[in-house]
Amino acid sequence: MNILDKITLDKRKEVELKKSLIPVSQLEQSVLFEKQTISLANKLRHSNSGIIAEHKRRSPSKSVINNSLNVQDVAKGYESAGVCGMSVLTDGKYFGGSLDDLLTARASCNMPLLRKEFIIDEYQMLEAKAYGADVILLIAAILTRDEIKQFSTFAKSLNLDVLLEVHNEAELQKSIMPSLDMLGVNNRDLKTFEVSLETSKTLSQLIPNDFVKVSESGISNTNAIKTLKPYGYQGFLIGENFMKTDNPGVSASTFIKTLEA
Repeated sequence: MNILDKITLDKRKEVELKKSLIPVSQLEQSVLFEKQTISLANKLRHSNSGIIAEHKRRSPSKSVINNSLNVQDVAKGYESAGVCGMSVLTDGKYFGGSLDDLLTARASCNMPLLRKEFIIDEYQMLEAKAYGADVILLIAAILTRDEIKQFSTFAKSLNLDVLLEVHNEAELQKSIMPSLDMLGVNNRDLKTFEVSLETSKTLSQLIPNDFVKVSESGISNTNAIKTLKPYGYQGFLIGENFMKTDNPGVSASTFIKTLEA
């Protein structure tokens, strides 16, 4: 069983428990549930940098990245750096995140927020909406084509943008459908954790231009972005690179200035 299978198994148990504790009606009564969402896809289409910066305390592959920062400072720092959006990890067991992180980020900034989570149930999208997210992530590796269709259509009914993540051609082929806004290519091999930008280059030709193309993982310098832009990528998800510094906002700002120089 690879790490993704393990996380998904735990996630199913976690979601069942949450559903028994917090009814859907309670999520729908959240103040944020009625909030107008901000489209990340539109921001990326009209941006020079295309940076989606992440808040991430730890990961299964790298263990602790940064436990000492508070979400509010990170969100404000990213926003003043001029990133297009912020990805907030809400998985507790493997990434040290929570829905409260999403809530705090929402209270601290006005940019699009992506709930980075292992979504296996519509309930999690209602949570995302109730806690202030604008975008949800769907991971092709853990979903069937029918689930991708069901979940992305449901997300659109909540006015949430959908970023679908793929790792290879097979996942991409089963996933392309009009209810997605962005297609993300994860450059990390889930079995070996090795990272290669070649994955983004290879798959770029197979992604129709109706979708905003996003490259994820392994983007640690501005050269990586300059390499990928000619392949049609408009979005670049950067997590560890900023989070492993003392001030992610400042490092994002420096990164963007270097990129645009």
